[in-house]
Amino acid sequence: MDIDLKEGRSRPSLLSSFLTPRAAAASPAILTVLLIPGLVIVAAFFLIPLARVAVEVGNGPEGWGTYLLILTNARYLESLIQTLAMSAGVTVMALILCAIVGLFLVRNRFAGRSILIGTLTLPLSFPGTVVGFMVIMLAGRQGVIGGLTDAAFGSKLVFAYDIAGLFIGYLYFSIPRVILAVMASAEKLDLQLEEAARSLGASRFRVICDVILPGLMPGLISSGAICFATAMGAFGTAFTLATDIDVLPMVIYTEFTRNANIPVAAALSIVLGLITWACLAAVRSFTGEGKSLPVRGGA
Repeated sequence: MDIDLKEGRSRPSLLSSFLTPRAAAASPAILTVLLIPGLVIVAAFFLIPLARVAVEVGNGPEGWGTYLLILTNARYLESLIQTLAMSAGVTVMALILCAIVGLFLVRNRFAGRSILIGTLTLPLSFPGTVVGFMVIMLAGRQGVIGGLTDAAFGSKLVFAYDIAGLFIGYLYFSIPRVILAVMASAEKLDLQLEEAARSLGASRFRVICDVILPGLMPGLISSGAICFATAMGAFGTAFTLATDIDVLPMVIYTEFTRNANIPVAAALSIVLGLITWACLAAVRSFTGEGKSLPVRGGA
């Protein structure tokens, strides 16, 4: 604000007048100027690369039939189904664990609570390769679990490089994204509603089903969508662990770098993007346009 000393009142600055909704609505030129940076970013980092990827699909020997190849080729179809199943399983498990733990952390105060919350959100600072390395240290050939089972039973239990290890890695980096949203929803729950339900004779199970879960549902749905979309596109963890497992990001990487099969890699990328976009769009329409989804981090 600029102060008008003669009249004794403040007057808006030039920048603030540009940013007011009334000024933008009254002047299409100002609105256009404000939209230019966003349009440039969308075009440079989204529309142009996406159009280029789409064109590469049509340039292949199969043409636009490359999309049909994904459904008819056993390897591509299996990788798609396996990725969908893995992502859905990780999402369900993360929602169950985080709903219980998040609600407990919001409603209880105890020594070490802040340290526990910080530990649960620690994977946010780790890239996917580090997460994969930690899973190897836990359940790899030289891992802790293998050492314990070798000492106890004379044989090592190693599962870091199969579907179980990949599941643990995906779950590890998904927990922070879900638990923060669940805790935010749990803090908004009205305890008086639960007390009213109990006073009317509702059991603990009915209170959970009829009061607590509906209150947590927006946070569970939005964080579940982010968890699913992140697991669908996770590459670093899969690259570290999935030596014998074909998940969609690894298949795309292999087709592009090793086989130089750019049309198939482009088609798989489009399919992966459409699935995650459809998931996020469905959740946004379900929860309402005004409610923003959590930020999705790469893995």
